Amino acid sequence: MLILDSHQSSAKMSIPTKETPTNSDVSPWLASLVYPLGRYFVLPFYFKSLEVIGQEHLPKQGPVILAPTHRSRWDALIVPFATGRHVTGRDLRFMVTVDEMKGLQGWFIRHLGGFAVNQKHPTIATLRYGLELLHQGEMLVIFPEGNIFQDHQVHPLKPGLARLALQAETSYHNLGIKIVPMSLHYDPIIPHQGARVQVRIGSPLSVLDYSQGSIKKNAQSLMQDLEFALHQIDQQ
Repeated sequence: MLILDSHQSSAKMSIPTKETPTNSDVSPWLASLVYPLGRYFVLPFYFKSLEVIGQEHLPKQGPVILAPTHRSRWDALIVPFATGRHVTGRDLRFMVTVDEMKGLQGWFIRHLGGFAVNQKHPTIATLRYGLELLHQGEMLVIFPEGNIFQDHQVHPLKPGLARLALQAETSYHNLGIKIVPMSLHYDPIIPHQGARVQVRIGSPLSVLDYSQGSIKKNAQSLMQDLEFALHQIDQQ
């Protein structure tokens, strides 16, 4: 799962004009089956322990971007375990790579709230869909490092998360978007059966605090503060 990335430097996002269909939903019956199965059977069977610290920082309403470090394919189950409907009463919406949306796996991801993004060439449709989800007050999951890193270091963050958040905040007149830093730790680093997991959730950043002036400069400041927050909770 990856973050929407952007390297352009103008005040507004420059997105290739070629669009691909973007849609997803959260199937009530599938979510009610898959997430309890993971929570009560798969995760307890595979991991020796799973600890979550800081759930009090999770907003129960309003648009939210969860910004976890990315350490394993297991993150797709660990993040809902730590933040999903049994904790906040909310379903999660994931940005995932185009390759992950193929075949049967893609069907499951799409019906559990995931939607595809082409990291190298994000489309207008993807951007608009992400903006609309935030406008609707959804909880969106974006891995700001961009890729899986199997170590204990916070890696440089991609700028797309901040640009999307700021675009939504300014386009829809002060939505009040919160960005929640999260640190995922596996012991051992490459998890196997019997491994331990710890999830640390930090205090949210308010996007509104970064919404005045240049989007480019505000995005840089926001990502610097998010990276600092991730370092702080990662080292606790």
